[in-house]
Amino acid sequence: MNKNYYCVIMAGGVGSRFWPFSRESHPKQFLDILNTGRTLLQQTFDRFSKIIPTDNILVVTNARYESIVREQLPELLPSNILLEPFRRNTAPCIAYAVSKIALQNSAASMVVAPSDHRIVDEDTFLNIAKEILEATTKIDGLFTVGIRPNRPETGYGYIQIDTEKNSKTDEVKSFLAANPNLKKVKTFTEKPDYEMAKVFVESGEFFWNSGLFFWSLESISRAFQKYLPDIFNLFTEGKSLLNTINEANYINEIYPRCKNISIDYGIMEMADNVFVRCGDFGWSDLGTWGSIFEHLQKDENGNHLSHRKILTYNSSRNIIRSDNDKCVVVEGLDDYIVVDTSNVLLICSLKNEQMIRQYVNDVKLNFGEEYI
Repeated sequence: MNKNYYCVIMAGGVGSRFWPFSRESHPKQFLDILNTGRTLLQQTFDRFSKIIPTDNILVVTNARYESIVREQLPELLPSNILLEPFRRNTAPCIAYAVSKIALQNSAASMVVAPSDHRIVDEDTFLNIAKEILEATTKIDGLFTVGIRPNRPETGYGYIQIDTEKNSKTDEVKSFLAANPNLKKVKTFTEKPDYEMAKVFVESGEFFWNSGLFFWSLESISRAFQKYLPDIFNLFTEGKSLLNTINEANYINEIYPRCKNISIDYGIMEMADNVFVRCGDFGWSDLGTWGSIFEHLQKDENGNHLSHRKILTYNSSRNIIRSDNDKCVVVEGLDDYIVVDTSNVLLICSLKNEQMIRQYVNDVKLNFGEEYI
């Protein structure tokens, strides 16, 4: 393995769209949502540990989840578990990780990955990842992965590739000629409506934004200094405190001063040196109940049942889960989410699952945080 390769796994989300199975005290990245025997975080770690030294894998998470990360990933170095006092989106999270890696290896290249993605063809994906990591050493570029769309999906952002030869410098033209699988990015587009998504897919120029990022330490540091200097300076000014007993206090002090902004908005959409490697390896963003449905085991009526004591009648295409062996009987439901936990029962149409976040807010407001 290349000792200059690093991986940063972002695992600080609360997974509210998977409520009530996912709770603030134990969100989805720490759950075995797909019934594989490994949690989403563990699967992400397992994937990247095949190409990146274990000592070079960092996990950024909320301080309240430290014990869960330690329990699920005992292989991690304690200093490689980066604890945020609260959520500030992905730019501060990445700046924190970059500042830690800079203390270890000035020649580092890294992949930054969410902790909750599913990848079916891991061999193909890892070959692509190695290809991009190698590319980060060849040019000052910021890299991402684009997924070839197979439908006009409105739940994903899109990346448009640059097909205009005249828009590229000689250096970029030479780089792309030597790396034909890579394309220069023209634009990033947030989640479109259905009609616009159809136009994107039909054009052949747009790919789903995977949220996976690759860059050298030098390139991402330069990008932060140019586009988000306030955030970057907060971490670099206190670099002498990192990896000491004062690290946590310093991070707690500066986080409220960090802008709440994603790396997409803050850097990727602003930079003019962004490249994309398009691929098809069975990727999906496991952000909602609907997004995991196709990956779950189902009975002859298309129902996913979490255990054997669930009976269904005149019901199809449902997700039915209970966190214990309670006997559950469902009749006359089609395309529904039914989730039964110790203190919450959710019954929600799959087509209206975008309302779950609103349900979470309403439950919290009316009944308290014990149900969240």
